[in-house]
Amino acid sequence: MGQTEIANAKVELVVSDGTRMNAYVARPRETATHAGMLLFQEAFGVNHHIRGVADRLAAEGYVVIAPELFHRTAPPGFEGSYTDFSAIMPHFQAVTAENVEKDVRSAYEWLHSNSEVQPDNIACVGFCMGGRVSFIANCVLPLRAAVSFYGGGIAPGLLDRAAKLHAPMLLIWGGKDKNITPEHRRAASEALTAAQKIYVSAEFSRADHGFFCDERASYEPHSARQAWALTLEFLRS
Repeated sequence: MGQTEIANAKVELVVSDGTRMNAYVARPRETATHAGMLLFQEAFGVNHHIRGVADRLAAEGYVVIAPELFHRTAPPGFEGSYTDFSAIMPHFQAVTAENVEKDVRSAYEWLHSNSEVQPDNIACVGFCMGGRVSFIANCVLPLRAAVSFYGGGIAPGLLDRAAKLHAPMLLIWGGKDKNITPEHRRAASEALTAAQKIYVSAEFSRADHGFFCDERASYEPHSARQAWALTLEFLRS
């Protein structure tokens, strides 16, 4: 089987509060309708790594949009340094759940109205801060599936939303992650169980926070490969 050729572009979305949000789009070049994918950034922006993940998903047959969630406080195309989190904090702290709901709806509507996207077949994947955004998106959008990589703040802050989840949820954690405690990981599973939601919770014991990103010091290649395979299978099924 040949490799899927992809095309990428940048688009500008108008959010319901009147703000404008840039987004990176990657899609298969072939003429057909495809599943849609919302891709949510880490705290470091829609950077080289996130654009690379978008391209990988497009190569798997998805039309992908990765919105710039810092658009209210940072300039278009903002990319933060992995070694200077203090410079990112003002943007990170400004991302409220209320604004996230507006942003994900805007990106979803772009996919849903796109003639290349199957409107009833849209999912989401998010990393770190985006893992939390993925959980919120699953509460407010009619998604087919949602994946959260080490989503900080799901527990305890979002657990009261568990009953609102629309789609099956894949929660991926690093066993060595000190930012998200074992108690928080366990609380997320317990909340989804209590709400009778379909979910998978996978902990990679040798992985730390951010283990999927091959541009971070915490990259763990074995866990990253396994988590990617699990994510693709979860999305397909």
